[in-house]
Amino acid sequence: MNYYFNKTLANLSFDEAIEKVTAELKKEGFGVLARIDMHHTLKEKIGVDLRNYTILEACNPPFAYKSIQAEDKIGIMLPCNVVVQDTGEGKVEIAVVNPVSALQGVNNPEIEDIAEVIQEKLKKALSQI
Repeated sequence: MNYYFNKTLANLSFDEAIEKVTAELKKEGFGVLARIDMHHTLKEKIGVDLRNYTILEACNPPFAYKSIQAEDKIGIMLPCNVVVQDTGEGKVEIAVVNPVSALQGVNNPEIEDIAEVIQEKLKKALSQI
């Protein structure tokens, strides 16, 4: 089982891709809690140039709450990360975490059920981009 799902786009700029993925996540009940610009951060911290690479930390509050109720330390695995990166030649890749794969080690049937629902919501958001 792969730990992510992805899609490569040739019809959107990097910034447009971030806007579009944020909008599609919102339709599925996710908010973006943080936006981490790895290009800027790595340039500032260690002086390296990385292509445009942004991590969006996405959270679906009702399911986050259900997860915490079912497993009190599940916050270690939250939120769901989404990567938007410039792959060159005018293409942008969007990759989303596969929560079913990521949460396999939790061994809690309630979490497995929640992960399956979240997986479908993330796949749907990705498919709409």
